[in-house]
Amino acid sequence: MDRRTFLKGSAALGLAAPQIAMPAVAQGAKVLRFVPQANLANFDPIWGTQYVVRNAGTLVWDMLYGVDAQLKPQRQMVESEEVSGDQLTWTFRLRPGQTFHDGEPVLAKDVVASLTRWMARDPIGLMIRGIQDDLAAVDDRTFRWRLKKPFPKLLYALGKTNAPMALIMPERIAKTDPFTQITEYVGSGPMTFVRNEWVPGARAVFQKFAGYKPRAEPNSWLAGGKHILVDRVEWVIMPDAATASAALQNGEVDWWENPISDLVPLLRKNANLNVDIADPLGNVGSFRMNHLYPPFDNPKIRQAVMTAMNQEDYMRAIVGDDDSLWKPLPGFFTPGTPLYSEAGGAHVGKGDLKLGQKLLKEAGYKGEPVVCIVAQDQGITKAQGDITADLLKQMGFNVDFVATDWGTTGTRRASKAPPSQGGWNMFHTWHAGADCINPAGYPAVRASGDKAWFGWPNVPPVEAAIAEWFDAADPAAEKAAIDKVNAAACEGVVYVPTGFFLGYQAWRKSVSGIVKGPIPFTWGVSKA
Repeated sequence: MDRRTFLKGSAALGLAAPQIAMPAVAQGAKVLRFVPQANLANFDPIWGTQYVVRNAGTLVWDMLYGVDAQLKPQRQMVESEEVSGDQLTWTFRLRPGQTFHDGEPVLAKDVVASLTRWMARDPIGLMIRGIQDDLAAVDDRTFRWRLKKPFPKLLYALGKTNAPMALIMPERIAKTDPFTQITEYVGSGPMTFVRNEWVPGARAVFQKFAGYKPRAEPNSWLAGGKHILVDRVEWVIMPDAATASAALQNGEVDWWENPISDLVPLLRKNANLNVDIADPLGNVGSFRMNHLYPPFDNPKIRQAVMTAMNQEDYMRAIVGDDDSLWKPLPGFFTPGTPLYSEAGGAHVGKGDLKLGQKLLKEAGYKGEPVVCIVAQDQGITKAQGDITADLLKQMGFNVDFVATDWGTTGTRRASKAPPSQGGWNMFHTWHAGADCINPAGYPAVRASGDKAWFGWPNVPPVEAAIAEWFDAADPAAEKAAIDKVNAAACEGVVYVPTGFFLGYQAWRKSVSGIVKGPIPFTWGVSKA
């Protein structure tokens, strides 16, 4: 019996979800129980880029700016900003009365320390740091940023959705080495993290912060007033899809972030549930290679994999038989957006196995083990990993398949150790379409070697074209630069896109206020 048949069968039989053991809460408290995409194994939103950590981070830490549903940055913690005529000096004024969860006021020195730590880990932050002249507090509510050259996309960088986000922490926490995880989780966001109820692998709990002062503007994604309408949000970790489905149908949980498509028809039959596409901008599947070690340090071997891969196999493994949920993706940018490009991507994911085998032989593959790190508790990664194991074996690779969990994958992929010494050769992930509309919020497409995202690709033509995009004077010039980025990324195989796909979310009808987007936005969500 295959996975799909088992899941459909067990869900259709109405197998009861295991009893959810949660701590007692105050009588009358409104509790929203949410099934996240994965376990919250660590909680440093700057140290790594896992979406589950970012999503939790948006509840606890606030931002200077936040993008709205049109991906335009709007003020959040900032009251006002001024920029000099030469575009080199930015002066920011914080909103009054903002406090951290420990009761301390939010000060400009906290912002300076937080931005400094963020810049060390974020690709666009590194670009800003490279042209920074000075970043300093002027007084308790004012800080000044002096640059050596204009950076028109500064506010977008501060408000983008992709991880790591420019979240603001107290100075004492933000001074933690950016390559070491923090151990204190204090922010100024709309919810506090209930540390003593955190059980990795089981639950994480967030409580409404009474001291939070939402903005007056209507909410839109990360912008506007973040009004929390429940007392507690309890994340219930359920990696098994059939268990999560039963819990949602039985009313033990209220909201499931990413139900697999196989179970959607069953969920839709339940009169108490709503099911909808989570984000129209969708997702880009990723086969991520380690460029530091054989065999994928050889671009010809990376090209062989890109040629042999059949994107349809990957997409059907993720979304099933519904053709409306996926598209082939001969490139790296989100379909249907202004910068979408197919330049140089004619050979991407076409499934030419014989040609791939031929290219692999010509490239001189020497039989090195390919250590595949595949998270089994995340449906998207497991589905892709199963296809990859078969593909690589058919091509003639020596496959070392490591079945693990998403938290371990997040830690191991950060290691630059040789694959035989605890490192890796490839892993699977995915990127929200909102992050892939342009290079500013898209670390996975960067190819700057040691400064690049995991895998550390070093493809100078990609970086040169991205620099052209940042300097582009008009949309036509931006599009021309992106075509160069796409072609160079295909040639150098920064990573292999496995296709574009849509995902679902599901919630009980007693819950209202859920919106579509790349993050499960909890503000504005209420429960009857």
